[in-house]
Amino acid sequence: MLRILRCGVFGLAVLLSLFSATPPAAAGYPDRPVHWLIGFAAGGPVDIVARIMAQWLSDRLGQQFIVENRTGSGGNIAAAAAINSPADGYTLLFVAPNNAISTSLYKKLPFDFLRDTTPVASIMQLTNMLVVSNAFPPKSVQEFIDYCKANPGKISYASSGNGTSVHMSAELFKVMTKCDMVHVPYRGSAIAFPDIISNKVQLIFDNLPSAMEQVKGGNVRALGVTSPQRWPSVPDVPAIAETVPGFESVGFYGISAPKGTPGEVIEILNKAVGEALKDPKLVARLTEVGGLPKPMTSAEFGKLVADETEKWRKVVEFAGVSVD
Repeated sequence: MLRILRCGVFGLAVLLSLFSATPPAAAGYPDRPVHWLIGFAAGGPVDIVARIMAQWLSDRLGQQFIVENRTGSGGNIAAAAAINSPADGYTLLFVAPNNAISTSLYKKLPFDFLRDTTPVASIMQLTNMLVVSNAFPPKSVQEFIDYCKANPGKISYASSGNGTSVHMSAELFKVMTKCDMVHVPYRGSAIAFPDIISNKVQLIFDNLPSAMEQVKGGNVRALGVTSPQRWPSVPDVPAIAETVPGFESVGFYGISAPKGTPGEVIEILNKAVGEALKDPKLVARLTEVGGLPKPMTSAEFGKLVADETEKWRKVVEFAGVSVD
């Protein structure tokens, strides 16, 4: 009888341990390097912010967060690679407006972004900035509009790829101002700037981090920001909406993971990002590149991505653009 009782107690202990133990995927997470895929070239705004955050997470969580640049197709190559990776928390995706835009802009994507990813954390919000070659005559948004209308089809604008907020900000501007401009897509804004500086391409509606760097270096000239009001870090640069009422394009940066990633892993990462966004040194670095830290729960970030997807669907339809 005593032996049976002991076996019963042992069996109960085993069952309790199974129910209370941390799932294997989350036990000691991370216990090896984490790969963070980004869809744009090194040196661009996404890359800059990703490397700032990756270093902080590496230091805090004790494993290296490796930023991998998977360029092309407006960030969709990186998204597809992340979605097709094991859902174990060791492959993450840098999420930005391009992911929300691509859902409606690209007609033959091999994935459904909202269905096939799990939101992890929000990092920051940011605006885009309209910058032009120093050799380009206009010195204000209104002068630019007037010049564009006087020279239809003779002005070209760069983007960091089809389906990016850089691309769609320009398309929205075209529709709202009736400006006729030619789109020249690149695999990232860092690659585009040499041609803008040399005036081969006249302008770009770039994400603020890399645009600010080029403006501070005297390589290009800022005409306006795409936020509805002036952006806190560049108060001397007017909002385009001051000239074009209703114009708005405010972006977001964050992290997603493949669908099915354990909730415990998501919680660990979300908590770590939240702590990072309370670190004065990291916040200062994000502010330097023009970002406004925006911590959220994973559910809140998921709602933001869904809302942005619907917002940009309307813009894509309004602008009448698509990519096969």
